[in-house]
Amino acid sequence: MKPQQDRHANRHCAALTRVDVLVTVVVIIGLWILLHPRMGPNLKEKAKRIQCINNLKQIGVATRVWGGDHNDQYPTSALITNANIQKWIAAGNAVPFFQIMSNELVSPKVLVCPADRDHEAALSFTNGFSATNISYFIGLDADDRNPQSLLSGDDNFEIGGVPVKPGLLEFPTNAPLSWTAARHDSAGNIGLADGSVQQLTSSGLRKATAVTGAVTNRLLIP
Repeated sequence: MKPQQDRHANRHCAALTRVDVLVTVVVIIGLWILLHPRMGPNLKEKAKRIQCINNLKQIGVATRVWGGDHNDQYPTSALITNANIQKWIAAGNAVPFFQIMSNELVSPKVLVCPADRDHEAALSFTNGFSATNISYFIGLDADDRNPQSLLSGDDNFEIGGVPVKPGLLEFPTNAPLSWTAARHDSAGNIGLADGSVQQLTSSGLRKATAVTGAVTNRLLIP
C-alpha cells in the first residue's frame, strides 16, 4: 500500500507544478500586455538612434577612404581652392559634397536619419538627389589632423531657441547651440574627423563644439 500512496503523492505534486507554470505564463502575458504600449515607442526610438549612429559611422568611413585617395584630405579641404566649391559653400549647398563621395558612400540611404520626418532617402545620387534627401550637416573644417573637428551629424540645431535654417552656419565656440525636439528626444549624434560618433545631449553638444580646434565652427546645413 505504501508504494501506491507515493504514486498518488507524485501525481498530486505534478498537478501543482503544472498549475504553477500556467499561473506564471498568465502573469508574464499580463505584464507584457500592460508594459508593451510603453516599451514599444522607446524601443523604436532606440533602434532609430542606433541606425543613425551607423549611418554617421559609414559617412566617416567613406570620408576617410575618399581622403586616402586624395592626399589624405577630406573633400572640403582637398577642393577648397576650386571655384565651384567656393560657390557651393557660399550658397550653402551641401549636396555636391555627398555626391563627390557617392562611390564611397555606396547608397544615399545612409544620408537620412531614421528619426527625421522631414527628409526621405533618395534612390540614387543623381536623378532628383537634393537637400530633401539629406539629414546630416557637413563640417567644413573637418581634418583628420584635428580628431575632434566636426565631420557630420544630425542637423536639427537651434541657437538661442531659434531653429537654424538650411545653408552656411557659422558660430563661435561659446554659442548657445542646442538640439531641437525634432529627433532623438531633443538629442542628437555627431561624427568627428577621427571617424568616431558621439551621442550627445544639448549640453554635450556645446562641449563638443567648444573643443573642435576652430575659433568659429562652419557647417553646411542641407
